[in-house]
Amino acid sequence: MPELVVLDHLTLADGELFHDRKGRVCALPRPLAPLADTHGHLTSFKGHDPALALARAALVGVRLLVVPVDPVSEIPGTWPDVAALLAWLDDQVETAHECLEECAEQGFAPPAFDGYGAPDLLDNVRIVAGAHPYGAEGLDEAALARLDELLESPRAVGVGEIGLDFGPYAPASPEVQERAFRRQLEVARERRLPVELHIRDAAGDVCVGAHRDLARILGELGVPEAGCDLHCFTSGVRVMEDFARLGCHMAFGGALTFSRSDDIRKAAAFCPERLLLSETDCPYMAPVPLRGEEGEPAMVAFTVARLADVRADVGRASRQATYDALWRNARAFFSV
Repeated sequence: MPELVVLDHLTLADGELFHDRKGRVCALPRPLAPLADTHGHLTSFKGHDPALALARAALVGVRLLVVPVDPVSEIPGTWPDVAALLAWLDDQVETAHECLEECAEQGFAPPAFDGYGAPDLLDNVRIVAGAHPYGAEGLDEAALARLDELLESPRAVGVGEIGLDFGPYAPASPEVQERAFRRQLEVARERRLPVELHIRDAAGDVCVGAHRDLARILGELGVPEAGCDLHCFTSGVRVMEDFARLGCHMAFGGALTFSRSDDIRKAAAFCPERLLLSETDCPYMAPVPLRGEEGEPAMVAFTVARLADVRADVGRASRQATYDALWRNARAFFSV
């Protein structure tokens, strides 16, 4: 443990967890059910300490965190092997336990959720594993062996994030990406695991690009029996409906809260309740009122609150019903 008081790191000196860049308090929405961050890159922080981020997430009511890990970009790039990455994650969880013990001594504790049977967050930090489309060219036999090893972990609950990215930064051709996607989809089928999908089009045209091709592939091969979700959903109603017909879940993150995200909010409003999921995609796209900060799992509290408001405002569901559905769907999707 660092010598500095952990509460200072967590900005709890005034009893508040979140502050903007000017030091003003960002009031935390009261969670109406346990929270789930179904996609948070705990391995990618630049400013946050991962263990402290886990502690803060627990304090806001997060009870499930799914961490994507990549057998191409992170191993052996950041960690020498799979065992080292998994040991690192175990260490973060253990340090977070120590942080929460110190928080408890100062009067800060995670909220209770009676009647949900929700595990403590630190007993429910999971992983999905898969090669991002950016690393499609590196998905060789050695990487596939690392993927298999990751999926043998007791923490493993799915394959991802995998898919197609036709944006300006993708180094691999569409053909190479499709081969990598199909191979990893096969792995998910063999292991009866759900899949988290990454889809990005070249110029926002979902009619002729990655969304179209990925829907075609899923139409040919079928959605894995264990399910799949569109991670970081940033499209509109049309895409939501196309993939909902295939049985895919939609995972909404911080982008839903942005001022110009009316299309995303409309898709979230009319998405079938059984297909809703919540995520952060941290450290990216922190939600309003913390936009521009480095994201972290705890910030899912703001996204879920806005999503519940959006659905309540159009009469789709009460706020409580949306909170309950997000938690219920996350547990069912990952079988935890």
